[in-house]
Amino acid sequence: MPAVIAADRITKSLGGLPVLDGVSLDVGPAEIHALVGLNGAGKTTLMRILLGMPAPDRGSGSLAGVPVSGAGARTWSRLGQMLEAPFAYPELTVRENVYSSARLHGMGRKDAGSAPEAALNSLGLEEYAARRAGTLSLGNRQRLGLAAALVHRPTMLVLDEPGNALDPRGVIVLRQLLQDACRASGAAILVSSHHLDEVARMAGRISVLHRGRVIGNLQPGTVDLERQFFDRVLRADQQRSDEQRSAAQGPGQP
Repeated sequence: MPAVIAADRITKSLGGLPVLDGVSLDVGPAEIHALVGLNGAGKTTLMRILLGMPAPDRGSGSLAGVPVSGAGARTWSRLGQMLEAPFAYPELTVRENVYSSARLHGMGRKDAGSAPEAALNSLGLEEYAARRAGTLSLGNRQRLGLAAALVHRPTMLVLDEPGNALDPRGVIVLRQLLQDACRASGAAILVSSHHLDEVARMAGRISVLHRGRVIGNLQPGTVDLERQFFDRVLRADQQRSDEQRSAAQGPGQP
């Protein structure tokens, strides 16, 4: 099946420092593809590029077959997104924030008027609906960001560390919501996380990003994923060190 979300050899430097180096990955319909890596691996930068901010130095991203650089309102209306720090208007209520997200994603006034209740209920936020977003705890701000990403029933989701600040119950609810979105609407979901044990419970594929490169994949359901992850990281670092040593020595030197 054709990819719904795709990165094709994306390369990016920020402040003169390389952040991504030829990253390619894809997410098919009704699939959760997890991206894992250490801090600074490039996960957030990749997701920002797939959301159109910033542009890559080389390579490209696409959403539903449309290049990110040329995506219009129809494509963006099918996408739900949340970056590492979820955005909310602090002076608006929780319900008003979710309603605004629904409208910004193209829902009509009538549908957007009723949609927030379902999104808030699904994330346990109904009792906070009338509270200003700026007064929420960190965990409830995260839930609000998820509600805003899901309210318009998107067929594509790009979620950066969605489990951050969630309690164990919230993590289980998140997992169920994403799996339900795959089953109900065939959503393609790209999610990043530091938590291997949790993504292994929700994802069909896991890619390892390290120092701006995809260095391998992990198979959900296999034992000792953490050991496999660090084995790949250590091998990649050793290979990088060997390449740098060879380059420094020059051709023909032992």
